[in-house]
Amino acid sequence: MQLSLNQDQLEPLLSLLATSNQEFNARFPGVTIERQPVHTVYGGANLFKAGTTGKLSKLAQTHFATYATDHKVMAEMLGLPAEDTIGNGSSDSVTQRVYDRVKSKLETEAVEDHRVDFEDGYGSRADEEEDGHAVSAAIAMAEDHKSGALARSTGIRIKSLAEETKHRSLRTLDLFISKLVALTDGDIPQPFLITLPKVTTPEQVEVVCRCLALLEQKHGLPSHSLKLELMIETIQSIVSPTGQINIPALVDAGADRVVTAVLGTFDYTASCNIAGNYQDHMHPAADFARHIMQVSLTGTRVTLCDGITNVMPIAPHRGDALSELEIADNSAVIAHAWKLHFDNIMHSLRLGFYQGWDLNPAQLPIRFAAVFYFFLTGLEDARARLKAFIDKASQASLVGNTFDDAATGQGLVNFFVNGISCGALTARDVLDAGITLEELRDRSFLKIVENRSKAD
Repeated sequence: MQLSLNQDQLEPLLSLLATSNQEFNARFPGVTIERQPVHTVYGGANLFKAGTTGKLSKLAQTHFATYATDHKVMAEMLGLPAEDTIGNGSSDSVTQRVYDRVKSKLETEAVEDHRVDFEDGYGSRADEEEDGHAVSAAIAMAEDHKSGALARSTGIRIKSLAEETKHRSLRTLDLFISKLVALTDGDIPQPFLITLPKVTTPEQVEVVCRCLALLEQKHGLPSHSLKLELMIETIQSIVSPTGQINIPALVDAGADRVVTAVLGTFDYTASCNIAGNYQDHMHPAADFARHIMQVSLTGTRVTLCDGITNVMPIAPHRGDALSELEIADNSAVIAHAWKLHFDNIMHSLRLGFYQGWDLNPAQLPIRFAAVFYFFLTGLEDARARLKAFIDKASQASLVGNTFDDAATGQGLVNFFVNGISCGALTARDVLDAGITLEELRDRSFLKIVENRSKAD
Protein backbone atom coordinates (compact mmCIF):
# COMPACT_ATOMS: atom_id res chain seq x y z
CA MET A 1 0.00 0.00 0.00
CA GLN A 2 1.40 3.37 -1.00
CA LEU A 3 1.70 5.93 1.85
CA SER A 4 1.77 9.66 1.29
CA LEU A 5 4.09 10.48 4.20
CA ASN A 6 7.65 9.15 4.34
CA GLN A 7 9.67 8.31 7.44
CA ASP A 8 11.68 11.54 7.32
CA GLN A 9 8.45 13.53 7.49
CA LEU A 10 6.99 11.42 10.28
CA GLU A 11 10.09 11.17 12.49
CA PRO A 12 10.00 14.70 14.00
CA LEU A 13 6.26 14.35 14.61
CA LEU A 14 6.71 10.97 16.32
CA SER A 15 9.55 12.41 18.39
CA LEU A 16 7.33 15.28 19.54
CA LEU A 17 4.66 12.78 20.56
CA ALA A 18 7.20 10.62 22.40
CA THR A 19 8.38 13.56 24.49
CA SER A 20 4.83 14.66 25.27
CA ASN A 21 3.67 11.13 26.10
CA GLN A 22 6.63 10.53 28.39
CA GLU A 23 5.97 13.74 30.27
CA PHE A 24 2.30 12.84 30.61
CA ASN A 25 3.04 9.31 31.83
CA ALA A 26 5.52 10.64 34.38
CA ARG A 27 2.95 13.04 35.79
CA PHE A 28 0.01 10.63 35.59
CA PRO A 29 1.33 7.14 36.35
CA GLY A 30 -2.17 5.91 37.24
CA VAL A 31 -4.08 5.11 40.42
CA THR A 32 -1.63 4.16 43.16
CA ILE A 33 -1.20 0.48 43.99
CA GLU A 34 -0.25 1.37 47.57
CA ARG A 35 -2.84 0.95 50.29
CA GLN A 36 -4.60 4.18 51.18
CA PRO A 37 -6.06 4.48 54.69
CA VAL A 38 -9.80 5.09 54.79
CA HIS A 39 -9.46 7.76 57.46
CA THR A 40 -7.17 10.07 59.37
CA VAL A 41 -7.95 10.63 63.04
CA TYR A 42 -6.59 13.81 64.54
CA GLY A 43 -6.54 15.36 67.98
CA GLY A 44 -4.87 18.17 69.88
CA ALA A 45 -1.18 17.83 70.67
CA ASN A 46 -1.92 18.70 74.29
CA LEU A 47 -3.93 15.46 74.53
CA PHE A 48 -1.42 13.17 72.83
CA LYS A 49 0.21 10.78 75.26
CA ALA A 50 1.89 7.40 74.99
CA GLY A 51 -0.82 4.84 74.32
CA THR A 52 -3.20 7.30 72.67
CA THR A 53 -3.75 5.08 69.61
CA GLY A 54 -4.74 2.16 71.80
CA LYS A 55 -6.99 4.37 73.90
CA LEU A 56 -8.78 5.68 70.82
CA SER A 57 -9.26 2.11 69.62
CA LYS A 58 -10.82 1.01 72.91
CA LEU A 59 -13.14 4.01 72.96
CA ALA A 60 -14.32 3.22 69.42
CA GLN A 61 -14.97 -0.42 70.35
CA THR A 62 -16.88 0.52 73.49
CA HIS A 63 -18.99 3.09 71.68
CA PHE A 64 -19.96 0.65 68.95
CA ALA A 65 -20.77 -2.13 71.40
CA THR A 66 -22.88 0.23 73.51
CA TYR A 67 -25.05 1.76 70.78
CA ALA A 68 -25.01 -0.90 68.05
CA THR A 69 -25.80 -4.05 70.00
CA ASP A 70 -26.47 -6.01 66.80
CA HIS A 71 -26.73 -5.47 63.05
CA LYS A 72 -30.46 -4.70 63.18
CA VAL A 73 -29.95 -1.88 65.67
CA MET A 74 -27.12 -0.50 63.52
CA ALA A 75 -29.28 -0.72 60.39
CA GLU A 76 -32.15 1.10 62.06
CA MET A 77 -29.89 3.91 63.29
CA LEU A 78 -28.38 4.36 59.82
CA GLY A 79 -31.67 4.00 57.95
CA LEU A 80 -30.60 0.82 56.15
CA PRO A 81 -32.57 -2.34 55.29
CA ALA A 82 -31.56 -4.93 57.87
CA GLU A 83 -32.15 -8.07 55.81
CA ASP A 84 -30.99 -7.24 52.27
CA THR A 85 -28.78 -10.07 51.03
CA ILE A 86 -25.40 -9.86 49.31
CA GLY A 87 -26.69 -11.77 46.28
CA ASN A 88 -24.92 -14.41 44.20
CA GLY A 89 -26.75 -17.17 46.08
CA SER A 90 -25.68 -15.90 49.51
CA SER A 91 -28.26 -15.70 52.29
CA ASP A 92 -26.11 -13.35 54.38
CA SER A 93 -27.54 -9.96 55.24
CA VAL A 94 -25.48 -7.02 53.97
CA THR A 95 -25.77 -5.23 57.28
CA GLN A 96 -24.85 -8.41 59.18
CA ARG A 97 -21.63 -8.64 57.18
CA VAL A 98 -20.99 -4.95 57.66
CA TYR A 99 -21.58 -5.25 61.39
CA ASP A 100 -19.29 -8.26 61.75
CA ARG A 101 -16.51 -6.65 59.74
CA VAL A 102 -16.75 -3.36 61.61
CA LYS A 103 -16.51 -5.21 64.90
CA SER A 104 -13.47 -7.15 63.67
CA LYS A 105 -11.82 -4.03 62.26
CA LEU A 106 -12.23 -2.11 65.50
CA GLU A 107 -10.61 -4.98 67.38
CA THR A 108 -7.63 -5.27 65.02
CA GLU A 109 -7.00 -1.79 63.57
CA ALA A 110 -9.43 0.89 64.63
CA VAL A 111 -6.96 3.69 63.84
CA GLU A 112 -5.27 3.48 60.45
CA ASP A 113 -3.78 6.97 60.27
CA HIS A 114 -3.21 9.58 62.99
CA ARG A 115 -2.22 13.25 63.20
CA VAL A 116 -1.04 15.08 66.27
CA ASP A 117 -2.62 18.48 65.76
CA PHE A 118 -1.04 21.87 66.47
CA GLU A 119 -3.62 23.82 64.47
CA ASP A 120 -7.42 24.14 64.80
CA GLY A 121 -7.72 21.11 67.08
CA TYR A 122 -5.08 22.65 69.34
CA GLY A 123 -5.65 26.38 69.14
CA SER A 124 -3.50 29.43 69.79
CA ARG A 125 -1.39 29.19 72.93
CA ALA A 126 1.57 30.89 74.53
CA ASP A 127 4.88 30.03 72.86
CA GLU A 128 6.21 28.40 76.02
CA GLU A 129 3.15 26.15 76.22
CA GLU A 130 3.30 25.06 72.57
CA ASP A 131 7.05 24.45 72.87
CA GLY A 132 6.31 22.12 75.76
CA HIS A 133 3.61 20.24 73.90
CA ALA A 134 5.82 19.87 70.82
CA VAL A 135 8.46 18.19 72.96
CA SER A 136 6.07 16.08 75.06
CA ALA A 137 4.17 14.85 71.99
CA ALA A 138 7.44 13.85 70.31
CA ILE A 139 8.46 11.94 73.44
CA ALA A 140 5.13 10.10 73.49
CA MET A 141 5.35 9.27 69.77
CA ALA A 142 8.89 7.97 70.13
CA GLU A 143 7.79 5.71 73.01
CA ASP A 144 4.87 4.30 71.04
CA HIS A 145 7.01 3.87 67.94
CA LYS A 146 9.49 1.76 69.87
CA SER A 147 6.71 -0.39 71.33
CA GLY A 148 4.86 -0.76 68.02
CA ALA A 149 1.79 1.01 69.36
CA LEU A 150 1.40 3.67 66.66
CA ALA A 151 -1.03 3.59 63.76
CA ARG A 152 0.38 2.26 60.49
CA SER A 153 0.89 5.89 59.36
CA THR A 154 1.23 8.97 61.52
CA GLY A 155 2.40 12.56 61.59
CA ILE A 156 1.64 16.08 62.77
CA ARG A 157 -0.36 19.05 61.56
CA ILE A 158 1.44 22.35 62.01
CA LYS A 159 -0.06 25.82 61.84
CA SER A 160 -0.36 27.58 58.51
CA LEU A 161 2.44 29.62 57.00
CA ALA A 162 0.32 32.76 56.91
CA GLU A 163 2.15 35.84 58.14
CA GLU A 164 0.73 35.75 61.66
CA THR A 165 1.59 32.08 62.34
CA LYS A 166 4.63 31.32 60.14
CA HIS A 167 7.22 31.64 62.94
CA ARG A 168 5.22 29.49 65.33
CA SER A 169 4.53 26.87 62.67
CA LEU A 170 8.16 26.32 61.70
CA ARG A 171 9.35 26.43 65.32
CA THR A 172 6.94 23.65 66.28
CA LEU A 173 8.01 21.62 63.25
CA ASP A 174 11.68 21.95 64.21
CA LEU A 175 11.13 21.15 67.88
CA PHE A 176 8.97 18.10 67.22
CA ILE A 177 11.14 16.53 64.50
CA SER A 178 14.39 17.23 66.33
CA LYS A 179 13.14 15.61 69.53
CA LEU A 180 11.62 12.65 67.71
CA VAL A 181 14.82 11.97 65.78
CA ALA A 182 16.92 12.23 68.93
CA LEU A 183 14.77 9.72 70.80
CA THR A 184 14.54 7.22 67.94
CA ASP A 185 18.16 7.50 66.76
CA GLY A 186 16.84 8.60 63.40
CA ASP A 187 14.47 5.64 63.03
CA ILE A 188 11.34 7.76 62.82
CA PRO A 189 7.93 6.25 61.97
CA GLN A 190 7.32 5.63 58.28
CA PRO A 191 5.39 6.95 56.57
CA PHE A 192 5.64 10.22 58.50
CA LEU A 193 3.48 13.06 57.23
CA ILE A 194 3.47 16.77 57.94
CA THR A 195 0.11 18.37 57.22
CA LEU A 196 0.22 21.97 56.01
CA PRO A 197 -3.14 23.72 56.50
CA LYS A 198 -4.76 26.72 54.81
CA VAL A 199 -2.35 26.80 51.88
CA THR A 200 -2.70 29.85 49.65
CA THR A 201 0.50 30.09 47.60
CA PRO A 202 3.13 27.76 46.09
CA GLU A 203 5.75 29.65 48.08
CA GLN A 204 4.29 28.35 51.34
CA VAL A 205 4.70 24.78 50.09
CA GLU A 206 8.21 25.51 48.84
CA VAL A 207 9.26 26.99 52.18
CA VAL A 208 8.04 24.07 54.29
CA CYS A 209 9.74 21.63 51.89
CA ARG A 210 13.02 23.53 52.21
CA CYS A 211 12.69 23.30 55.98
CA LEU A 212 12.04 19.57 55.77
CA ALA A 213 15.13 19.13 53.58
CA LEU A 214 17.22 21.10 56.09
CA LEU A 215 15.92 18.97 58.96
CA GLU A 216 16.74 15.79 57.05
CA GLN A 217 20.27 17.01 56.38
CA LYS A 218 20.74 18.19 59.97
CA HIS A 219 19.63 14.88 61.48
CA GLY A 220 20.96 12.48 58.86
CA LEU A 221 17.52 11.34 57.71
CA PRO A 222 17.08 9.88 54.23
CA SER A 223 16.07 12.45 51.66
CA HIS A 224 12.28 12.84 51.35
CA SER A 225 11.62 10.66 54.39
CA LEU A 226 9.48 13.53 55.70
CA LYS A 227 6.36 13.61 53.52
CA LEU A 228 3.87 16.44 53.08
CA GLU A 229 0.12 16.63 52.73
CA LEU A 230 -1.66 19.81 51.72
CA MET A 231 -4.98 21.00 53.06
CA ILE A 232 -7.10 22.52 50.31
CA GLU A 233 -9.25 24.86 52.36
CA THR A 234 -8.93 28.32 50.83
CA ILE A 235 -10.32 29.65 47.56
CA GLN A 236 -6.77 30.65 46.63
CA SER A 237 -5.65 27.04 46.83
CA ILE A 238 -8.27 26.21 44.20
CA VAL A 239 -7.85 29.18 41.83
CA SER A 240 -4.72 31.33 41.57
CA PRO A 241 -4.85 35.15 41.39
CA THR A 242 -4.41 34.85 37.61
CA GLY A 243 -7.44 32.57 37.28
CA GLN A 244 -5.61 29.26 36.85
CA ILE A 245 -6.31 26.06 38.77
CA ASN A 246 -3.71 26.33 41.52
CA ILE A 247 -3.49 22.77 42.87
CA PRO A 248 -0.93 21.49 40.30
CA ALA A 249 1.33 24.45 41.11
CA LEU A 250 1.06 23.73 44.83
CA VAL A 251 1.98 20.09 44.28
CA ASP A 252 4.87 21.00 41.97
CA ALA A 253 6.22 23.35 44.65
CA GLY A 254 6.36 20.33 46.95
CA ALA A 255 9.31 18.83 45.06
CA ASP A 256 7.93 15.26 45.10
CA ARG A 257 7.16 15.38 48.85
CA VAL A 258 3.40 15.88 48.52
CA VAL A 259 1.55 12.59 48.92
CA THR A 260 -2.00 13.66 49.82
CA ALA A 261 -4.36 16.59 49.31
CA VAL A 262 -7.03 17.00 52.00
CA LEU A 263 -10.20 19.03 51.60
CA GLY A 264 -10.85 21.25 54.62
CA THR A 265 -14.59 21.49 54.05
CA PHE A 266 -15.55 24.07 56.64
CA ASP A 267 -12.57 26.37 56.23
CA TYR A 268 -13.09 26.25 52.47
CA THR A 269 -16.79 27.07 52.60
CA ALA A 270 -16.03 29.84 55.09
CA SER A 271 -13.49 31.28 52.65
CA CYS A 272 -16.31 31.30 50.07
CA ASN A 273 -18.21 33.67 52.40
CA ILE A 274 -20.90 31.07 53.14
CA ALA A 275 -22.82 31.68 56.37
CA GLY A 276 -21.94 29.32 59.18
CA ASN A 277 -25.39 27.78 59.46
CA TYR A 278 -25.20 26.78 55.77
CA GLN A 279 -21.71 25.33 55.84
CA ASP A 280 -22.06 21.62 55.23
CA HIS A 281 -20.13 18.60 54.00
CA MET A 282 -22.45 18.32 50.97
CA HIS A 283 -22.61 22.03 50.13
CA PRO A 284 -22.24 22.59 46.35
CA ALA A 285 -19.17 24.75 47.01
CA ALA A 286 -17.48 21.77 48.70
CA ASP A 287 -18.38 19.52 45.77
CA PHE A 288 -16.87 22.09 43.40
CA ALA A 289 -13.60 21.91 45.37
CA ARG A 290 -13.71 18.10 45.29
CA HIS A 291 -14.12 18.06 41.52
CA ILE A 292 -11.22 20.49 41.05
CA MET A 293 -9.07 18.28 43.29
CA GLN A 294 -10.07 15.24 41.25
CA VAL A 295 -9.36 16.68 37.82
CA SER A 296 -6.04 18.05 39.10
CA LEU A 297 -4.73 14.99 40.92
CA THR A 298 -6.47 11.75 39.97
CA GLY A 299 -3.93 9.50 38.28
CA THR A 300 -0.97 11.34 39.83
CA ARG A 301 0.99 10.09 42.84
CA VAL A 302 -1.05 12.36 45.13
CA THR A 303 -4.06 10.75 46.79
CA LEU A 304 -7.29 12.52 47.73
CA CYS A 305 -8.77 12.84 51.20
CA ASP A 306 -12.08 14.40 52.22
CA GLY A 307 -12.95 16.52 55.22
CA ILE A 308 -14.76 16.02 58.50
CA THR A 309 -18.28 15.64 59.79
CA ASN A 310 -18.46 18.23 62.56
CA VAL A 311 -21.46 16.80 64.45
CA MET A 312 -20.12 14.45 67.10
CA PRO A 313 -21.84 11.25 68.32
CA ILE A 314 -21.41 12.19 71.97
CA ALA A 315 -24.10 11.27 74.48
CA PRO A 316 -25.41 14.29 76.43
CA HIS A 317 -26.12 12.26 79.58
CA ARG A 318 -23.36 10.46 81.48
CA GLY A 319 -23.29 8.06 84.40
CA ASP A 320 -24.53 4.62 85.38
CA ALA A 321 -27.90 5.61 86.87
CA LEU A 322 -29.63 7.09 83.85
CA SER A 323 -33.38 7.22 83.47
CA GLU A 324 -35.14 5.59 80.53
CA LEU A 325 -35.76 9.05 79.09
CA GLU A 326 -32.05 9.94 79.32
CA ILE A 327 -31.04 6.63 77.74
CA ALA A 328 -33.47 7.23 74.89
CA ASP A 329 -32.17 10.78 74.49
CA ASN A 330 -28.59 9.48 74.29
CA SER A 331 -29.55 6.96 71.62
CA ALA A 332 -31.35 9.62 69.58
CA VAL A 333 -28.33 11.95 69.66
CA ILE A 334 -25.98 9.14 68.67
CA ALA A 335 -28.30 7.97 65.90
CA HIS A 336 -28.55 11.47 64.42
CA ALA A 337 -24.77 11.96 64.41
CA TRP A 338 -24.12 8.47 63.05
CA LYS A 339 -26.65 8.88 60.23
CA LEU A 340 -25.20 12.26 59.25
CA HIS A 341 -21.66 10.89 59.26
CA PHE A 342 -22.72 7.81 57.29
CA ASP A 343 -24.47 9.90 54.64
CA ASN A 344 -21.50 12.26 54.34
CA ILE A 345 -19.06 9.38 53.85
CA MET A 346 -21.30 7.70 51.28
CA HIS A 347 -21.45 11.01 49.41
CA SER A 348 -17.64 11.17 49.39
CA LEU A 349 -17.33 7.55 48.26
CA ARG A 350 -19.68 8.08 45.35
CA LEU A 351 -17.54 11.05 44.29
CA GLY A 352 -14.35 8.96 44.39
CA PHE A 353 -12.95 10.09 47.76
CA TYR A 354 -12.02 6.93 49.67
CA GLN A 355 -10.39 8.59 52.67
CA GLY A 356 -11.63 11.25 55.10
CA TRP A 357 -10.74 12.92 58.38
CA ASP A 358 -12.39 12.04 61.70
CA LEU A 359 -12.44 14.11 64.87
CA ASN A 360 -13.58 11.61 67.49
CA PRO A 361 -13.14 7.86 68.10
CA ALA A 362 -16.94 7.54 68.27
CA GLN A 363 -16.99 8.35 64.54
CA LEU A 364 -14.70 5.47 63.60
CA PRO A 365 -17.31 2.66 63.67
CA ILE A 366 -19.42 4.58 61.16
CA ARG A 367 -16.42 5.38 58.99
CA PHE A 368 -15.87 1.65 58.55
CA ALA A 369 -19.58 0.86 58.34
CA ALA A 370 -20.03 3.28 55.43
CA VAL A 371 -16.94 2.08 53.57
CA PHE A 372 -17.85 -1.58 54.03
CA TYR A 373 -21.48 -0.97 53.06
CA PHE A 374 -20.40 0.89 49.93
CA PHE A 375 -18.32 -2.04 48.71
CA LEU A 376 -20.61 -4.85 49.79
CA THR A 377 -23.70 -3.36 48.16
CA GLY A 378 -21.76 -2.88 44.93
CA LEU A 379 -20.16 -6.31 45.01
CA GLU A 380 -22.63 -8.41 43.01
CA ASP A 381 -22.94 -5.95 40.13
CA ALA A 382 -19.19 -5.30 39.90
CA ARG A 383 -18.40 -9.00 40.08
CA ALA A 384 -20.81 -9.88 37.27
CA ARG A 385 -19.63 -7.05 35.03
CA LEU A 386 -15.93 -7.75 35.48
CA LYS A 387 -16.35 -11.48 34.96
CA ALA A 388 -18.32 -10.97 31.75
CA PHE A 389 -15.75 -8.51 30.49
CA ILE A 390 -12.72 -10.69 31.29
CA ASP A 391 -14.37 -13.83 29.91
CA LYS A 392 -14.50 -12.07 26.54
CA ALA A 393 -10.87 -10.97 26.86
CA SER A 394 -11.52 -7.20 26.74
CA GLN A 395 -14.35 -7.19 24.20
CA ALA A 396 -17.15 -4.83 25.12
CA SER A 397 -19.87 -6.58 27.13
CA LEU A 398 -23.46 -6.06 28.20
CA VAL A 399 -24.64 -7.21 31.63
CA GLY A 400 -28.33 -6.50 32.03
CA ASN A 401 -28.61 -3.06 30.51
CA THR A 402 -25.10 -1.91 31.51
CA PHE A 403 -22.55 -1.57 28.71
CA ASP A 404 -18.86 -1.90 29.61
CA ASP A 405 -15.79 -1.31 27.52
CA ALA A 406 -12.10 -0.92 28.30
CA ALA A 407 -12.67 2.49 29.84
CA THR A 408 -14.54 0.92 32.77
CA GLY A 409 -12.45 -2.24 33.10
CA GLN A 410 -9.77 -0.62 35.23
CA GLY A 411 -12.41 1.00 37.40
CA LEU A 412 -13.94 -2.40 38.14
CA VAL A 413 -10.52 -3.77 39.07
CA ASN A 414 -9.92 -0.75 41.32
CA PHE A 415 -13.24 -1.44 43.05
CA PHE A 416 -12.02 -4.87 44.17
CA VAL A 417 -8.50 -3.74 45.08
CA ASN A 418 -9.79 -0.84 47.16
CA GLY A 419 -12.40 -3.07 48.78
CA ILE A 420 -9.87 -5.69 49.82
CA SER A 421 -7.24 -3.20 50.97
CA CYS A 422 -9.63 -1.51 53.40
CA GLY A 423 -11.04 -4.78 54.73
CA ALA A 424 -14.50 -4.40 53.21
CA LEU A 425 -14.07 -7.37 50.88
CA THR A 426 -12.33 -10.69 51.32
CA ALA A 427 -10.51 -12.84 48.78
CA ARG A 428 -13.54 -15.10 48.69
CA ASP A 429 -15.71 -12.12 47.70
CA VAL A 430 -13.74 -11.43 44.54
CA LEU A 431 -12.63 -14.82 43.22
CA ASP A 432 -16.00 -15.30 41.54
CA ALA A 433 -15.19 -12.29 39.36
CA GLY A 434 -12.79 -14.48 37.41
CA ILE A 435 -9.50 -13.01 38.62
CA THR A 436 -6.79 -14.43 40.85
CA LEU A 437 -5.26 -12.75 43.88
CA GLU A 438 -1.96 -12.49 42.02
CA GLU A 439 -3.65 -10.60 39.21
CA LEU A 440 -5.44 -8.40 41.69
CA ARG A 441 -2.17 -7.46 43.38
CA ASP A 442 -0.89 -6.13 40.04
CA ARG A 443 -3.93 -3.85 39.95
CA SER A 444 -3.74 -3.75 36.17
CA PHE A 445 -6.77 -4.49 34.02
CA LEU A 446 -4.56 -4.58 30.94
CA LYS A 447 -2.38 -7.32 32.45
CA ILE A 448 -5.46 -9.38 33.31
CA VAL A 449 -6.73 -9.07 29.76
CA GLU A 450 -3.28 -9.93 28.42
CA ASN A 451 -3.20 -13.08 30.56
CA ARG A 452 -6.62 -14.14 29.27
CA SER A 453 -5.65 -13.43 25.65
CA LYS A 454 -2.52 -15.58 25.99
CA ALA A 455 -4.55 -18.38 27.56
CA ASP A 456 -6.95 -18.30 24.62
